[in-house]
Amino acid sequence: MVGSVRPKFVLFGSSIIQHSFYDHGWAAILSHLYSRQADIVLRGYAGWNSRRALQVLDKVFPKNASEQPSLVIVYFGGNDSILPHPSGLGQHVPLQEYIENMREIVMHLKSLSEKTRVIFLSAPPVNEAQIIGNSVLLGKPLKTNESCRIYSKAGLELCRELNIKAVDLWSALQKIDDWKDICFLDGVHLSAEGNKIVAKEILKVLKEAEWEPNLHFKLMPVEFEEDSPYDPLCPDGKTTFNVSRMPFPETVEWD
Repeated sequence: MVGSVRPKFVLFGSSIIQHSFYDHGWAAILSHLYSRQADIVLRGYAGWNSRRALQVLDKVFPKNASEQPSLVIVYFGGNDSILPHPSGLGQHVPLQEYIENMREIVMHLKSLSEKTRVIFLSAPPVNEAQIIGNSVLLGKPLKTNESCRIYSKAGLELCRELNIKAVDLWSALQKIDDWKDICFLDGVHLSAEGNKIVAKEILKVLKEAEWEPNLHFKLMPVEFEEDSPYDPLCPDGKTTFNVSRMPFPETVEWD
């Protein structure tokens, strides 16, 4: 445990969360941008659906924890939307059960503290042509873009009902003309380009949210941001330059 206590942003979900630091992932981008403002905490579990999330909800987010997160970004739905197997085994969760599971998850997260904010990520689209041959059930893809749309829509409607901020990934990724070719590694999991879109959509929500305190990286306090004679020296040789808020690289703009 380090001495200073920063706000914590917890990422909770399935593979879109677990792999979000890989290959310029969206969590890696957030961790970079918030490197002196908040700690990004990963709680990702590849292959999980909302049923499994409920089983560990109290363990991952105990209500009696001494410090509660300032933000939870939660994603389940892609695996729930997988087509059902006749045996009843597997990841599929019926739509209505998925909605109620997510309702319970969101209400638990909201109850952690008055300061805890929640952002829901909806099920993203898939490139069916890319996943055929890798994930097939009874001669059909395990996951279809239409099933993802249905679960994405249901999750977004629930967020509106519960007054929760949400990112519509199903729509956001498909705004790119060649999204099927550039947004995925395998038709399901995101490429660097797909991750960049997710990061920008999350930052957009954080910037527009009327939360107190504001959780956008440009509006949060920077740890140890006071001027110091030990800062880099300016060309005049008499003053120093505070780099605590300097973007890196300077040519990249994220908001």
